[in-house]
Amino acid sequence: MTSRTCLSIILAAGEGTRMKSALPKVLHRIAGLPLICHVANAVRGAGEGDVALVVGRGAEEVRAAVEKVSPNVSSHEQKERLGTAHAVLAAREAIARGYDDLLIVFGDTPLIEEAALIEARSKLAEGFDIVVMGFRPADPSGYGRLIEKEGRLVAIREEKDANAEEKRINFCNGGLMALRGDHALALLDAVRNDNAKGEFYLTDTIEIAHKQGRKVTAIEVPVDNVIGINTRVELAEAEAIWQDRKRRAVMLSGVTMIAPETVFFSHDTLVEADAVIEPNVFFGPGVHVASGAVIHSFCHLEGAHVGPNAEIGPFARLRPGADLAEKSKVGNFCEIKNATVAKGAKVNHLTYIGDAFVGAGANIGAGTITCNYDGHNKWRTEIGEGTFIGSNTSLVAPVSVGANAYIASGSVITENVPDSALAFGRARQVTKEGRATVLRERYAAIKAAKKAEK
Repeated sequence: MTSRTCLSIILAAGEGTRMKSALPKVLHRIAGLPLICHVANAVRGAGEGDVALVVGRGAEEVRAAVEKVSPNVSSHEQKERLGTAHAVLAAREAIARGYDDLLIVFGDTPLIEEAALIEARSKLAEGFDIVVMGFRPADPSGYGRLIEKEGRLVAIREEKDANAEEKRINFCNGGLMALRGDHALALLDAVRNDNAKGEFYLTDTIEIAHKQGRKVTAIEVPVDNVIGINTRVELAEAEAIWQDRKRRAVMLSGVTMIAPETVFFSHDTLVEADAVIEPNVFFGPGVHVASGAVIHSFCHLEGAHVGPNAEIGPFARLRPGADLAEKSKVGNFCEIKNATVAKGAKVNHLTYIGDAFVGAGANIGAGTITCNYDGHNKWRTEIGEGTFIGSNTSLVAPVSVGANAYIASGSVITENVPDSALAFGRARQVTKEGRATVLRERYAAIKAAKKAEK
């Protein structure tokens, strides 16, 4: 396959009106990635090649999205909506460059897998001229049927045109197709629009090729591979399928998930073997969890690295730039942002660490916060290895606390603390004997006076 050149034509010019959105349909997301980028990743996985986008509304946005995941992208505007064959021919300039294989896919079918595309290209390499990707739904009603004779595909019959015998066929047209590049333009140009809608249908190439004596076949792909997204309901259904695939793959790779149906992954989440993920965990983009790490329940991670045998949560939030080293711990109701927590350090509970470095073996007490923002700029806090930060401490950045220092509970630290020093940053306690009784009497009198006024 690597010796064969390929052009993947992604059709993405549909209006997507049923999404009821200002955003182009193909830019809606599954697992944090635009629908069309899932498709682009699949065609790239089926063999390096060029991509031709057939676009309409939001053309520049669509192209910019695809270019982030796929090199060698060209875009081609479909100015009129005159059918699928017409849409493919919008990329005539790209097709004419000459490729061994053409893959025709849709920007709103994000669940297509590279294995299906590889099989289609393999059939072209065997000598077939057209390969149609078909599927077998539980109920074929409404779908075009694939008409086969002696192992060859001879026609695609829309249900309204099918006779009783053809309607009993449950092998249906998935819409995706592969064509030999040297025959593609001739077949597409031969399509006519002499039908009720006056449109040029890609499916007509099957009968044209059959009449020309060309070899046409169909392959069967899983039903979910050809699911198209037209509404927000279908978007959610496709998300569920994608998440189920990912959960299964993660568990088969050696990760323990106690309640996998409650865990949600991003398209790029990486979890190494022997990690443990408890229920109700959400992974945003850019998360790497190393081997042996434990993610307790109700955690939210995004743009974070969790080192080997580290422990997170429950109820912890790791924001972009959080980097937790081996055997570190971030406990319940903690938030880490743009900060490194070195080996064996502990941030146990009710704490915010942002724009900071926490040294190896340091212990951060409950209620500690790094005051990193002054209303205009972010500032950094450095905490040395082996340091103890007492509960309810505020570290006003920029500030540095040296190695093996000790910060007394309830302190507000505004100046650097040297290595091995003890720092207090709180007012001296003052006790007034008997004043509590006086205060209660005073407050009771005020309350009574207000009540009397009413």
